[in-house]
Amino acid sequence: MKRSLPNFKNEDHERRFWATADSTEFVDWASGKCRKLVRLKPSLKTISLRLPVSMIEDLKILANRRDVPYQSLLKVFLAERLAQERVTRPR
Repeated sequence: MKRSLPNFKNEDHERRFWATADSTEFVDWASGKCRKLVRLKPSLKTISLRLPVSMIEDLKILANRRDVPYQSLLKVFLAERLAQERVTRPR
C-alpha cells in the first residue's frame, strides 16, 4: 500500500519534501503512463543580467524585425542554444 501525499502549502514546500522523500513510497511507477503536459506553464524566476548596450540594441533590432518583444527573442535564442548543447554535449 502506497503512502498518501501530504498537502503542500506551496511549491517551495513541495520541492523540499521531494528533495528528501523516496517517491517509490508514494507512487506506483510501474503502473504509470507517459503523458505530455501541453498546458503546463514552467515556473519562472526573474534574474538580473548585465549585457553590453550594443548587444541589447542588436537584440531589439532583430526582435523588431520579427515583431516580438526582445526579451522573448532572447529566451528563444537561449532555448535553442541549450537544446543544441544537450545534443552535442550529452552528460
